[in-house]
Amino acid sequence: MTQMIIDLRSDTITQPTLEMRQAIAQAPVGDDVLGDDPTVQALETYVAQLLGKEAAVYMPSGTMTNQVALRVHTEPGDEVILEAEAHIYYYEGGGPAALSGVMCRLVTGQQGIFSAQDVISVLRPADPHFPRTRLVCLENTHNRGGGRIFPLSNIQAIAEICRDRHLKLHLDGARFWNACVATGLSPADYAAPFDTISVCFSKGLGAPVGSALVGSAADMQRARRFRKLFGGGMRQAGLLAAGALYALQHHYDRLADDHAHAQILAQSLAEIPGIQVNPADVQTNIVVFQTPGRDAVAVADQLDQQGVRVLPVGPHALRAVTNLMVSRAQIQQVPERVQAVLGSGIALA
Repeated sequence: MTQMIIDLRSDTITQPTLEMRQAIAQAPVGDDVLGDDPTVQALETYVAQLLGKEAAVYMPSGTMTNQVALRVHTEPGDEVILEAEAHIYYYEGGGPAALSGVMCRLVTGQQGIFSAQDVISVLRPADPHFPRTRLVCLENTHNRGGGRIFPLSNIQAIAEICRDRHLKLHLDGARFWNACVATGLSPADYAAPFDTISVCFSKGLGAPVGSALVGSAADMQRARRFRKLFGGGMRQAGLLAAGALYALQHHYDRLADDHAHAQILAQSLAEIPGIQVNPADVQTNIVVFQTPGRDAVAVADQLDQQGVRVLPVGPHALRAVTNLMVSRAQIQQVPERVQAVLGSGIALA
């Protein structure tokens, strides 16, 4: 009998449900580059209103929405303030330099979270020797911070500094919906301090493709230019947008299930000898656990053979991300399989 795979590598592995596939199949479409796709328009209008902003632009990926946002707010030679392990800096292929010609000024946060004072500490004086600081970027939730939620009070304090210093504020909200569900804050309240927000549909919500950049009408008009320049103009994109719209309207509240499953997993893993994890650090759907003295790649390979897929994120660290494709019953099977692997004598690192 084939063992069922429990895939916790990422919430990007989610696949569309039958109902979502039906919505995709029935979606009216047009040429989005020419502004004729009604389903894309419906998605963009819905997302903009949900976040309390004027407009939105649908794009193929969160990397594109982030990189377009940088280009919207900056000119080559400008500087962008980012947390040291931010996705924009860490995982987007050098996009800030290659696509916008900007420098990255890094702030060291606590699991991705930093303060207004941290921003002040890296601001440069007005001097022709220095690049102009034009933009501050936050990430909520923070991927490499283990799904850490950026507190609204911190965001508001940083936004005040940005207003005082004439800086723009962008949010990489790849898991913005998780932060909203976990805190109970409305998307509009959480988005209010930002000039632009990138939101993703293909992670916890389970849509197959796409993200949106949201902001003012003027900024989104400029964003469309750079979406086209970066190769992101799509034609009958309504087939994709239909999945995103269905996901946002039907899968939003169930993100709480992923958060509950992450807590179950973290608490169970914490009881296994040879595993280090603090359940209190698990705020949303990402569980990062340590395997001291054991090579994370080797542990991941052995877990794969046991039907559990996780990602190594350090020499002795593994990441598990609860998601739409994994039930509570499956989550409850994971600790036993982890314990079996740790008891199998994997070579020390």
